[in-house]
Amino acid sequence: MVRSKPHSPWLWIPSLCAAEEIPSAVVMFVALLMFLQFRAGQELAAIYSALLFLPWMLKSYLYSKVRKAGSFKRFLHICESLMFLCLMGIAVYISEARVQHWMLFIFLFLLSLLCAWHELLSRLYYSRMLFPREQQLFTGTKLLSSQIVLVVTYGVLIIVAGFFEIFFRSYQKAWAMESSLVAGGFFVFLALNVWLLQSPKVFSPYRYETLTDTVKSELNTLSLIFRKPHMATVLCSLFLLLLPQALMFNTRVFFLLSPPEDGGLACSVQDVGFAQGTIGVLAFSLGVAWGRALTKKYGRQQMFGTAAFVLTLSPLSYMLMAWFPQVNNMLMLCLMTFFAQLCFGFGLNACSLFVSYISGQRYRNTTNFLYVPIVSTLMVLPMALSGWLCGELGYQAFFTLCTLCAPVAWVVLLVNKTKQLLIAHE
Repeated sequence: MVRSKPHSPWLWIPSLCAAEEIPSAVVMFVALLMFLQFRAGQELAAIYSALLFLPWMLKSYLYSKVRKAGSFKRFLHICESLMFLCLMGIAVYISEARVQHWMLFIFLFLLSLLCAWHELLSRLYYSRMLFPREQQLFTGTKLLSSQIVLVVTYGVLIIVAGFFEIFFRSYQKAWAMESSLVAGGFFVFLALNVWLLQSPKVFSPYRYETLTDTVKSELNTLSLIFRKPHMATVLCSLFLLLLPQALMFNTRVFFLLSPPEDGGLACSVQDVGFAQGTIGVLAFSLGVAWGRALTKKYGRQQMFGTAAFVLTLSPLSYMLMAWFPQVNNMLMLCLMTFFAQLCFGFGLNACSLFVSYISGQRYRNTTNFLYVPIVSTLMVLPMALSGWLCGELGYQAFFTLCTLCAPVAWVVLLVNKTKQLLIAHE
């Protein structure tokens, strides 16, 4: 029997990234809009959206079990099939006469669980299929493919959902149609991956390991991590650095959608899709690419301070929009969103030193630090409380508080000499 020639990575990497990013965009960004549209309320919507990050925190417990598999192709196909069924289930459920937001959360939580599983499988498949030099060659391809799909899923399709809402005169029918389109688009990449994905070049022997053994192994790994010197200092510094972003992750959407009497900008769903999902994602992608390029040129140690400083500038845009709503128009909204997301993408490169110190080389191929369990863990609690805190303070005071977190983070970074600790580890 003649073995078929392997498909080019230029084909299967974009297809695999698309199958990863479409449902990930749904659970990370689109889900918040769905909760709001189905009347969950800002506080409950923030809690639901934060809980969707739990699978990304816990996926590490499956790492040692999954990495021993000889081939991840079959597992990827099974996972993608379940994701498609889950997306179709959401579309069918939304089309029903009465939708409960807690039931919608269950569907989306299951999808988030599958997304985290798929991200782990695809990352390990990518590492098994390509040698280290090849992985470096295709890093840009992964990043570009992921961000293009994110723009289409979070940006273009949200705009389309807004037009559906006008056409059908029903947000329920609009989101049912939207979910059907997402499921249909995902199915295309599922079919492509069935055709394109092949067995790895090198197989490692598979040793069966029970889930109990896996959990024990991961707990031992976590124990070793927390025995590292100055771990409390490093985690505290990373938490303060990410705190403004965690607080704004959901509330920036609340701010855009809220009416003027509540201090918001009264944007439509189309406005949110264009500003956040298109302009914002493009700016975020540009920031990540720009930061990576400078980091590659000058090194992580030299760029750490600059990236960390830029990351803390992101809340400034929303504070200015909240305090001066009279000058806000679509152009200003796009400019402010572009600046905020550019700073966010560029500044996330500062997390690479933290991740290297905490996790070693486990996440060396990750293109989005939000996928790292420790980063997700640090952001979950502020994300969950942000809806309540924003409602108590009002948008002006809330975004001012987020902006003032920046100097606090810098004082901590300077006083406890976190940079020196991380560089010494390098």
